This record gives sequence, C-alpha cells and structure tokens, in this order.
Amino acid sequence: MELLADLLIAGPMLFFAGMGAVALARPDRVVERFGIGVDTVPGRAEIRSVYGGFGLAVAGLLAWAVFTDGRGQLWIRSVVAVACFGMAVGRGLSLLLDRSTGDATTWRFVALEAVLAVALFASHTLR
Repeated sequence: MELLADLLIAGPMLFFAGMGAVALARPDRVVERFGIGVDTVPGRAEIRSVYGGFGLAVAGLLAWAVFTDGRGQLWIRSVVAVACFGMAVGRGLSLLLDRSTGDATTWRFVALEAVLAVALFASHTLR
C-alpha cells in the first residue's frame, strides 16, 4: 500500500517539476496554450516565479514526502492537494463568472488539477 501511495504522490510531483522547469526555461510555453502572450520582462518574470519557482518548490516538497522520513507527513500532501483543488475551482468559477463554456485546454486543466488533488488525497488512505 505504501508503494501505491508513493506512486499517487509521484504523479503530481512530476507534473509540478515539469511545469516548473518549462516555466523557468520558456515562460511563453506555459501560457501560450491559453492564448496569453508574454512579451515583457516583468511578464516573463511573473511566469517564472509563479509557475517556475512555485512548481519546483512544490515538486521538491512532494519528493521530500516520498523519499525521506517525511513520507508520513500528511500536511505536505494535504497542502498541495488543496492548492490543486483551488486551481480547479478557480478555473471553473472563472468560466461561470464569464459565462463561458471554455475551450478544451481550460477543461483539460480543470480535470488535471482535480485528478492531482484526488491522487494526493487518496494517498492519505494508503499509508
């Protein structure tokens, strides 16, 4: 059961590591799929910090939860799960408030963020 719990944590960990690395190297790649251009230095800095630095920090925290004695630390998984759930809810509320059906990319990210949250919450029951 502990191996399955680690695998449920590893998926979100890899997602955040990938997002963070791409955001630092190519900030435009992170937001272009949403039709957002980043053609200013402050804009790229914002993407690098919020998506890049944050993503790598979250990936590191999840790695710590899996690969060290911190694996029993419920708070790590809980905090990241709540953040993922918050992103999914924020996107959903944005669609509702803008009276939009959204595009496929937006809905894929709503689903992805919800799946990440569920995986992290599910890992709680397997330890």
